[in-house]
Amino acid sequence: MRTFLFIGIVVGLLCAAPAAAQRPVTTDADRKTALDLFDQHKVIEALPLLEKLAADRPDDIVVQERLGVCLAGLISGLKDPEERKQAALRARAVLLRAKALGDNSELLQTILSSIPEDGVLPGFSSKGEVEEVMTAAEADFAKGNLDRAREQYAKALQLDPTLYHAALFAGDACYKQNKHADAGAWFAKAIQIDPNRETAYRYWGDSLMASGQMTEARAKFIEAVIAQPYDRTARTGLTQWASRNRVQFRVVQLKQLATVKTEGNQSTITIDPTNLGKPGISIAAASIVYGGTRIGWQRDKFKQMYPDEPTYRHSLKEEAEALDAVAAWVKSQRASDKTSTEPAVDPELAELVGIRDAGLLEAYILLFRPTAGIVQDYAAYRATNREKLIRFMDEFVVPRLRQ
Repeated sequence: MRTFLFIGIVVGLLCAAPAAAQRPVTTDADRKTALDLFDQHKVIEALPLLEKLAADRPDDIVVQERLGVCLAGLISGLKDPEERKQAALRARAVLLRAKALGDNSELLQTILSSIPEDGVLPGFSSKGEVEEVMTAAEADFAKGNLDRAREQYAKALQLDPTLYHAALFAGDACYKQNKHADAGAWFAKAIQIDPNRETAYRYWGDSLMASGQMTEARAKFIEAVIAQPYDRTARTGLTQWASRNRVQFRVVQLKQLATVKTEGNQSTITIDPTNLGKPGISIAAASIVYGGTRIGWQRDKFKQMYPDEPTYRHSLKEEAEALDAVAAWVKSQRASDKTSTEPAVDPELAELVGIRDAGLLEAYILLFRPTAGIVQDYAAYRATNREKLIRFMDEFVVPRLRQ
């Protein structure tokens, strides 16, 4: 779920820590107390101790990360823009310190990516009254007044029915109170406002997982990925779900079949030499089929299919046609072999055939073989084929739990 929010911390905490000679030396017991308070969501109590620990122990990765998380949580509860900016810059500096020490956790990456380098964060709404209500709600949330916070979020949503974060944070307040059914209802409202944002799906998955509904949580975490597959944060819920249930994702891979380059009337297909000389229906042979299809797109087919685009790009249609040709070739080679034994097929090619026969080739490409050009086709495909994207994750990637 999101970072804990709180206010009421003295302004001095946003400034540099005092000199070592002016502060008491912290102990291991202090460290344990601070981390326990953080884990218990008592961040207001944890923050002053974390500040002292971070100053005393500048190389303690865990302390630096926890302090950065706490400071990041302060931001939304501040009304003054300059105070917000300074809080954001301080939080970012502490998180970068933790990263420099070797912290590469999902928590750090997620929060750090949400803080701009200049520290200027957008508000919740351009409407003054709505922004005021949301800021008050954040303050109540930070103080632990969750019922009051939820009422304020609901009020903000009444004032602006399109305010995604109002519904999202109302659900988060319910989640913190272990009111998981109520949380789900709020998350559903957020999804209705914007089904192409991953956060509400992921929060809903967290809530379902906390209540022991693992199959239902799996479905929401998959939907989070489909909402924003190229956002690293979208996959964190699914990763945590897999770890919690001690399962591993099925890795869907297909080696780079060939590199294709066309300049004028000259085209080249470059095959990975490690794939050459292998018997049976191999990657090397499939690369010729793949490359030949793509040459046609690079020469003239892209212009025919996308007359409004001025320059060539690697598109979903091109990759799908090329891989479809490969899958069809593999099947034809199997059928034409007249020997008594089944011809050896590269396992990755066999899996490609299975994906193609399931009608999920485009979903596979968009989720596991995206290039800069292919990514441009995702939103349009998702608009009409969301269920295929979900099916691919369900059938080929995320193991189902035994009932």
